[in-house]
Amino acid sequence: MIRRVPTWVLLAAVAAISGGCVVRNGVRNKVVVPQSQKPVARDASRKELLDLYNQIAGGIKTLNATVELTPIAGSTYSGVIVEYHEVKAFLLAARPAQIRMIGQAPVIGRTVFDMSSDGDTFRVLIPSKNKFLVGPVAVERNSSKPIENLRPQHLLDALLWPEIRKEEAVYLKEFNDENARYYVLTVLRGGYQVEILREIWFDRSDLHVARLQTFGPKGLLLSDVHLADWRPLESAATQNAPAAAADGLSSFPRVIRLERPHDDYSLDLQVTKISLNEEIPAERFRLEQPAGTELVRVSDGTESKQP
Repeated sequence: MIRRVPTWVLLAAVAAISGGCVVRNGVRNKVVVPQSQKPVARDASRKELLDLYNQIAGGIKTLNATVELTPIAGSTYSGVIVEYHEVKAFLLAARPAQIRMIGQAPVIGRTVFDMSSDGDTFRVLIPSKNKFLVGPVAVERNSSKPIENLRPQHLLDALLWPEIRKEEAVYLKEFNDENARYYVLTVLRGGYQVEILREIWFDRSDLHVARLQTFGPKGLLLSDVHLADWRPLESAATQNAPAAAADGLSSFPRVIRLERPHDDYSLDLQVTKISLNEEIPAERFRLEQPAGTELVRVSDGTESKQP
């Protein structure tokens, strides 16, 4: 059976990922959805949106996915992936802070990178350079060599969201543009001076989360994650649907763009296969230095190389 996808769905997905623009021959053209094709905006209260978000954030304990990575012009990742035109990656994530991703070149299956993080230390293996990088997660340092900027914890933050706690201050606003209407939940950081911690955007056509922004001190935009093409989970379409619905996990986005403006990279992920909340053995997150590789210890502004 062939299902026709409404024109507004396709346009909305493009707009959500590209910020309302389509790129043709290197030129960005504004995409405007005709008024007659715009979906009806749904209404929701602040509490309903909080519950929707926390249902997803708290419901995902582990993630096992196969993704296709696409470079974005100007990104430090493009120097890694363009060499192979595309990279197929196998991604594992588990709360509270474990992640591992193995990227392979198509057809030949050669490993492009293997990286992991346990919340304290990140490890990155680069076989083509014969290097094994190790450093604290807190270190944010741009290398002149694009492949050395890979940081697994950035992906973890984009995939496993933190729940909004009851004691956190949250306010609701609306935002409208030519293509869609949104609800935006703004989570505040307390302390001596109140600042924005996170903004969570809901597309009012379906109340799916469309964008997640994370801010640092003084309003620094650390991460901007765009989410689109939410589809039902396989388990939700089978006899296991009641169990999935009980966790509030009936769908997951298949198109994800991660932007880290101050780390100078952007990355598109196309999720081709996804499983949630399966038990993942601890050893699958373990990444040890292969014999014969060069150990590079990454710290604030310095590198220490060891044989």
